[in-house]
Amino acid sequence: MNQDASQPSGTPHGTGTGAQPTGEGRPVWGEQGQRAGTAPRAGGPGAPPSARNAWATGGVTFAGVLLLVNGVLNVLQGIAAIAQDEVYARVDNYIYRINLTGWGWILVVLGVVLAVTGAGILKGAEWARLTGIVLASLSIIAQFMFLPYAPLWGLIMIVLDFFVIWALAVYRPDAARA
Repeated sequence: MNQDASQPSGTPHGTGTGAQPTGEGRPVWGEQGQRAGTAPRAGGPGAPPSARNAWATGGVTFAGVLLLVNGVLNVLQGIAAIAQDEVYARVDNYIYRINLTGWGWILVVLGVVLAVTGAGILKGAEWARLTGIVLASLSIIAQFMFLPYAPLWGLIMIVLDFFVIWALAVYRPDAARA
């Protein structure tokens, strides 16, 4: 067995070009038998993540936190509406008027599901992204209907829910890993 000193032991000989086929992560040998680097990983060298994808990746984490906190705050808001009707102003002649106790239960249930989904997003669960978009949409509708009772709070929550929907909709987990 004639071993060429320019190539480490264990590499195949006799391809005629000096370049060796490599597998994933194995060294690549140049024409002169010198190490030319490492072979690209499966899928080839990817383009660096775009600024938009970086925003979306960070935005997904922030969206998960927002859903979790939004859920807890909805539960607290619902408990306040259930326990004491005096916490929120009475609104007469409002087309979406529901008993405050009813609103309280809606907010408690929505809040628990939002918090669980937010925790799922933070853990990277696949189901949580689409569920988060749907729940943030429902939260926007609920906050819109609750506007006369807490107008400033409702507007803030609507804006935050829009951000959650955007962050979860533009995030591409495969692109973030590349």
